Amino acid sequence: MRIVFAGTPGFAVPSLRAAANRAEIVAVYTQPDRRAGRGRSLQPSPVKLEALQRGFEVVQPETLKSQASQDALRALEPDLMVVVAYGLILPQAVLDIPAYGCWNVHASLLPRWRGAAPIQRAIEAGDTQTGVCLMQMEKGLDTGPVLLSQSLEIGASETSGELHDRLAALGAQVLADGLGLLRATMLPVARPQPDSGATHARKLDKSEAPLDWARPAAALANKVRAFNPWPMAEAEIAGERVRVHAAVALPLAHRAAPGTVLHGGRDGIDVACGEGALRIRTLQRAGGKAITAADYLNARRDLAVPAPPAGAG
Repeated sequence: MRIVFAGTPGFAVPSLRAAANRAEIVAVYTQPDRRAGRGRSLQPSPVKLEALQRGFEVVQPETLKSQASQDALRALEPDLMVVVAYGLILPQAVLDIPAYGCWNVHASLLPRWRGAAPIQRAIEAGDTQTGVCLMQMEKGLDTGPVLLSQSLEIGASETSGELHDRLAALGAQVLADGLGLLRATMLPVARPQPDSGATHARKLDKSEAPLDWARPAAALANKVRAFNPWPMAEAEIAGERVRVHAAVALPLAHRAAPGTVLHGGRDGIDVACGEGALRIRTLQRAGGKAITAADYLNARRDLAVPAPPAGAG
């Protein structure tokens, strides 16, 4: 079975390995090298590095909409194209080239969280369950029928980075299962997605990073988890802008204005929210590294506020 694999970030690497163990990889498509880091030098994608290490042919077109790029893909005579977080739009002409079309490994239980950031948006929304779908691609955005899926529970304190790694491994397993069935001529039955329950997982933006203390603490705690490791939630604590790495919501009744520091101690810094309070446990000052709330308070004695007595409002 001749497979063209298309992917770019680290999330796709386990799926590339799974595909390589079950079929012939005739080419690996990945986005062109991008400038990154302090020196702004060109950096290859994680998928490109994995492909080169395995000796696969690497193709990096700027677009798949041109006739030349489509002719080059057609010349590979693929039986199947596997797409995992590739980042380029596949026009219908490309979807029609492989004998079995194009399969996509998507990190949500479709139709929930179609789009670019399903892992982060699931955590931000407070979802307790997510998973991976193997989808037969069509022209719409993540609207194709689902071939296989597996679900998992989202941990109460799990960050996007942690969930990303678990879903990447689960996605590779689902893809391996699908390829195994295809090789055994037992093509999985494609199940159309229901019309109801569809949500859009828009791409994350740095402008979303600031925490709004007027919102409920539970929503802010979810956002802190969702935005870790990028772009990291930001907050103002008594006049200083910091990045918040870890925090939990407290169902605390208070009459303080949102943003007021209610308590500062070894267990964290409690900040009043529109509903409840957010206990910040790990944070980062400008130009520094992530530290515990206790270490932060050592440098800011003004925030060492004793906890209010039980029942105090």
